[in-house]
Amino acid sequence: MQTESFQRESDGDLLEKNRRFYDLFWSGAALVEPQKFNTWPLVQSLLAAGGRRLEVAPGLRPRLPIIGTQFVDISAPALATLRGRGAQVVQAQVSRLPFADQSFDLVCALDIIEHVDDDGGALAEISRVTRPGGTVLISTPLHAARWTAFDDFVGHKRRYQPEQLLAKLAEQRLKVERSAVFGMQPRSSRLLDLGIWWLVNHRERAMWWYNRAYAHIAVRFQKQLQLVPGVIGTEDVDEILMVCRRAEVPAALG
Repeated sequence: MQTESFQRESDGDLLEKNRRFYDLFWSGAALVEPQKFNTWPLVQSLLAAGGRRLEVAPGLRPRLPIIGTQFVDISAPALATLRGRGAQVVQAQVSRLPFADQSFDLVCALDIIEHVDDDGGALAEISRVTRPGGTVLISTPLHAARWTAFDDFVGHKRRYQPEQLLAKLAEQRLKVERSAVFGMQPRSSRLLDLGIWWLVNHRERAMWWYNRAYAHIAVRFQKQLQLVPGVIGTEDVDEILMVCRRAEVPAALG
């Protein structure tokens, strides 16, 4: 679980911690094409509907097509690389998206809401910029009891209890239509602990190896997404990916 000092961090402190971590992280990383992720078949099916697209905080692991998508991130190095590939980019926070209401038909926000202090505000912004009937892709880690040193290190603020997460989504008119098990965190606790030790004690070397070796290996060994209608059984799920529909009126739980 989180330490008391971590829980007491202000929103500004948490933002700056995340910015420092990811500026360093993405400065030495290569961009991984969206087609290499197991989310690509899902994304392709959603692209058929057309419309404007937004991806929030992708770093250098975008899931939506680079050309034709608007990207938002707090990391200047990540945005510079995306811009160099022809992407539309803007530096901003998820809690203050610089776009008009109902601007996008498809919004992707993977592994984001667990990083921010005001997750309700972040979800409200994601919903605000999505048109009614539009699609929102969200992923986040589950179960506070599964908290590890990795969560602390990468700047997570929380893990969600499933009922809590669904309630927050419903408050913002986001109805879960499909979901799947998600994430590439190592299952081995020993491997995870070793990775954290290297990141803490040999940060530059560990990040070099992660960006040039482990990340690419992990992508190759991703399992195919097994999307099911509604919400999957979450008892043993570490992270969930949800395909949500933005409703006209507050969505019912479930």
